[in-house]
Amino acid sequence: MGMPLELNTMIVTKGRETRVEENLFVLKKKGYRLYPIEIPIEVRKTKDSDSNGTALIKKVEWQKSSTTLTYQLISLNSTN
Repeated sequence: MGMPLELNTMIVTKGRETRVEENLFVLKKKGYRLYPIEIPIEVRKTKDSDSNGTALIKKVEWQKSSTTLTYQLISLNSTN
């Protein structure tokens, strides 16, 4: 019996992220997802939107068919 697994190369928040500290966020996604850890990747609100910034993923947790990401925002793209 296999386990469905998705490989992701960007963080898509859909506005569901939660701020833990100043630049540290937690995001819970459905399904099992694999992300690169400690490598800068794009953060976007939706898959097709412009990049909001760049983050480093600090921790990935799998539990009960969901993935919880803890990531640190290292740069923010401003619309100004």
